[in-house]
Amino acid sequence: MASKKREIIKLKSTESKEVFWTTKNKQSTSGRLELKKYDRSLRRHVIFKEAK
Repeated sequence: MASKKREIIKLKSTESKEVFWTTKNKQSTSGRLELKKYDRSLRRHVIFKEAK
């Protein structure tokens, strides 16, 4: 049976309580994911970090 390469993760905003769900490739990105995305509650771009 083939192993799953993609994992569903939760991204949390660093400045508000906004949460965003996405997937990442476990083989190519072994560390924590950090993305700059648009936060709807603050109406500007902020950094979203991977949370458990």
